[in-house]
Amino acid sequence: MMRHAYLIIAHGEFAVLELLVRCLDDVRNDIYIHFDRKVQELPKLSTRHAGLFILPRRIDVRWGDVSMVDTELELFAEAYRQASGYSYYHLLSGVDLPLKSQDYIHEFFATHAGAEFVGYYWGRDLEVSIDRKVRRRHLFARDFKGSGFVFQLKRLLRFLWLRTQIATGLRRYQDIEFKKGTQWVSLTHEFVGYMLERREELLRLYRQSFCSDEIFVQTLLWHSPMRERIFDVVLEGRGCMREIGWRDNVLADYTRADRPMLLSSNGLWARKFNSQDMDFLLELMDELKVLPK
Repeated sequence: MMRHAYLIIAHGEFAVLELLVRCLDDVRNDIYIHFDRKVQELPKLSTRHAGLFILPRRIDVRWGDVSMVDTELELFAEAYRQASGYSYYHLLSGVDLPLKSQDYIHEFFATHAGAEFVGYYWGRDLEVSIDRKVRRRHLFARDFKGSGFVFQLKRLLRFLWLRTQIATGLRRYQDIEFKKGTQWVSLTHEFVGYMLERREELLRLYRQSFCSDEIFVQTLLWHSPMRERIFDVVLEGRGCMREIGWRDNVLADYTRADRPMLLSSNGLWARKFNSQDMDFLLELMDELKVLPK
């Protein structure tokens, strides 16, 4: 029997998270959840069939900062420590929901055993984006969002240092071919081990980067012996088997208006949802037959 590990990054919308856990509650699964250190009161979650593990190390995750990479690696490491290992490790956010049943998902991965499900982005702005996010140094990346005098000062210094790098043509890592795509992936036990062996190297490499959670897995896999196992290197969504609601470069929440698309999707999971209309989410999960009986 193939066993799967679900790795969840959570920081809010706990009603959606509770529904997600219910959908994943299968004897073939274990669920690992990282709660942002800024969360003051954790939700009460339970399972009947799946193992449920709350990570003891809670990281103060900041958007755009390498702390997101650290969080992902912590989740992978916690699950990888299990002696038996897992066939697949699925990284989800706490506002994702499945579009297929666990029977379907397990059969799908058994059929495609050994493939790495990582989405790659090939847009025209790819090189510009990589140049800005990892080849330039970003001061105070942890404080990209905030308010007050100190924040404004850090923002000014970050802007001036970036303008200086652009004006002088200063770049780092020019010998590395970086790749980019969505951070939400499904990886084999072998590749997770390969990645964790390079954990400290990855954290050093992406220090003072911006949104490197969209880059580090894609780049490592591309240059690894497992590159030929990429499931679909052309279509980003199919590559990771996820529906992700980008609209005009903004990640929008799915609503009732998206119901026909979600019901007909070939994706295994979708993101993102909110708890404003839980009746819709319950109806959708019921129609998709993903809630265990």
